[in-house]
Amino acid sequence: MITTAKRLDTVEEYYFSSKLREVRQLMSEGKSIINMGIGSPDLSPSKAVIEAVAAAIQDENGHGYQSYQGLPEMRQAMADFYRDQFGVEVNPNNEILPLMGSKEGIMHISLAFLNEGDHVLIPNPGYPTYTSVTNLVQAVPVYYDLKEENGWEPDFEALEKLDLSKVKIMWLGYPHMPTGARGSLALFEKLVAFAKKHNILLINDNPYSFVLNDNPMSLLQVEGAKDVALELNSLSKTFNMAGWRVGMVLGNPEIIDAVLKVKSNMDSGMYYGIQKGAIAALKCDKSWFEDQNKIYRRRRELTEKLAEKLNCKVSKEGVGLFVWAKLPEGIESAEKFIDEILYEKHIFITPGTIFGSNGEGYIRFSLCVKEEKVQEAIDRF
Repeated sequence: MITTAKRLDTVEEYYFSSKLREVRQLMSEGKSIINMGIGSPDLSPSKAVIEAVAAAIQDENGHGYQSYQGLPEMRQAMADFYRDQFGVEVNPNNEILPLMGSKEGIMHISLAFLNEGDHVLIPNPGYPTYTSVTNLVQAVPVYYDLKEENGWEPDFEALEKLDLSKVKIMWLGYPHMPTGARGSLALFEKLVAFAKKHNILLINDNPYSFVLNDNPMSLLQVEGAKDVALELNSLSKTFNMAGWRVGMVLGNPEIIDAVLKVKSNMDSGMYYGIQKGAIAALKCDKSWFEDQNKIYRRRRELTEKLAEKLNCKVSKEGVGLFVWAKLPEGIESAEKFIDEILYEKHIFITPGTIFGSNGEGYIRFSLCVKEEKVQEAIDRF
């Protein structure tokens, strides 16, 4: 037997990878499953995006290896987008690195900055990949609590009581996944000050800024943030391009260069046509966001009704691509609760526990489900 690397002992198969096999098995048995678990947009990119890619396919110079840093015009489009949408100025030549989805950026950043035994501050609840990547690079996850009574924001007094001497990176993401908490510039200012005080690399994972959010924000809006911070962003949710794998990381040139050293040893550039499509997406005007959010707003209203059918409480202030709902009193296990619904009503909902221990007592609904399907889910009760 060829043995696997010890690092694999620190991670499990991604929850959705294994759970969706179970869902597909039920479907193969003839069950009509309504999948409200996955945040994969079911809407299409804009017509301009499709046309840009179609034209690029005919370009005889577009089929070779591409630059590790992406097309200059794509970096410029990303810089223009941040200027127009957030009021943030970034140099397209050395402060932006395009990624094949922001998820790969989590690995690249971790490989660039973490040594074995370094500590990483990870939100609880939060995106599970922060923990798995930290474990894979043999660093140590240190969880900081986000709780409903604090508006799903960090408790800075509790943070200061932690042993921060070995902390190298702090992950955050606002608008927050999975809770939908908006965050604020005041919060970002406190986080930047905290990172500077303790010499921590602060990384904001920001893919949900424009979904049902009338006040998009960037961590880089804070004065001096580039000294200690990176921001990840993605076209997946904003422009319905999840499968295209287009993201970006932004920050000061020294930090970006360190990430590039890793990335340039792991891929050979993004396909030319996808870059052309990304450029077209980033040039979409305000009407694109408004039209998308009209659809998501109707879906959210229906999904809130479904949550109420389950006697769950929903915060009306949540933004992003999900509805985060508190289970009724007396429910001991979110996973058992959603499994009963899966097998009895054939509706798949995500248990809050996959995002951390503070997710117990909560469930998460995706808005990537057509209105008629959400209504069907309601009718099943």
